[in-house]
Amino acid sequence: MNYKDLDWKPLALVPVLALLVFPFIGSASTWLTLTIAGLAMGMIVFIIASGLTLVFGLMDVLNFGHGVFIALGAFVATSVLGAMGDYTNSASLWRNMLAVLPAMVVAMLVAGAVGLAFERFIVRPVYGNHLKQILITMGGMIIGEELIKVIWGPLQIPLPLPEGMRGTLLLGEAAVEKYRLIAVAVGVVVFAALLWTLTRTKIGLLIRAGVQDREMVEALGYRIRVLFVGVFVVGSGLAGLGGVMWGLYQQNVVPQMGAQVNVLIFIVLIIGGLGSTTGALVGALLVGLMANYTGFLVPKAALFSNILLMMAILLWRPQGVYALSK
Repeated sequence: MNYKDLDWKPLALVPVLALLVFPFIGSASTWLTLTIAGLAMGMIVFIIASGLTLVFGLMDVLNFGHGVFIALGAFVATSVLGAMGDYTNSASLWRNMLAVLPAMVVAMLVAGAVGLAFERFIVRPVYGNHLKQILITMGGMIIGEELIKVIWGPLQIPLPLPEGMRGTLLLGEAAVEKYRLIAVAVGVVVFAALLWTLTRTKIGLLIRAGVQDREMVEALGYRIRVLFVGVFVVGSGLAGLGGVMWGLYQQNVVPQMGAQVNVLIFIVLIIGGLGSTTGALVGALLVGLMANYTGFLVPKAALFSNILLMMAILLWRPQGVYALSK
């Protein structure tokens, strides 16, 4: 799998969008607040979408059941954080992190383990058939949602931010929520880790080589199926991490939350170019910014603004901003 050489045009879309909107908002402090909020939302969506873009780009699997791992990660976080009240109720950010980080790790491990079973029993029989993949993974998501209801119940569960992550910081006259800055930082770490793994490590090289010529890699003695299963597990784990971040962002969780976020995820993947990690980042940031700007300027247009954004991007680049060549 070879990524097309990155060019400046897609990367420039994010600052261009922010600058184009500025005259309509007027207030610099309001614009900065909306922009940081949009970037934070975009980073959370990227974390969720990064798992799916890995699975599609490296395994050619359309997993419409991705949402179940998002919801699962969020519900696991409610259990873990609920048992660590001494840490979440502390005003110290560091004590809060001692609760949130284990919640993230446990959510990723649980989502990854369920992803392993999902790949083995649901996805593996339909490799190479996109239509069957869509149908069977959607069915898997419905079953997963029902199992979540059995374990945690069908009702909405609160997932409040830990005490030290609440409140705002002042950047000049702009008030920025602390959690949004944390979300941006986590998204940057995830993107850097994915990019480094795929482009700078032996495992990333083998996976990309396996996409190009599976028989050659297997002839060299490597078990490419094991690597691809690992990719699916990692993608599921990232969805679990994204579920934790999204649940804290919304401060509540429901069994259907994964299905609700799925629409945003696929818009991001289509904008970015199916299978491109860098494209997913650009697409997620554009989606986050567009949602916040239109929600402020034209609230009634917020529901379909990202679809209009996707249409505009596809008219410019039909395969997405960073199409993946195989």
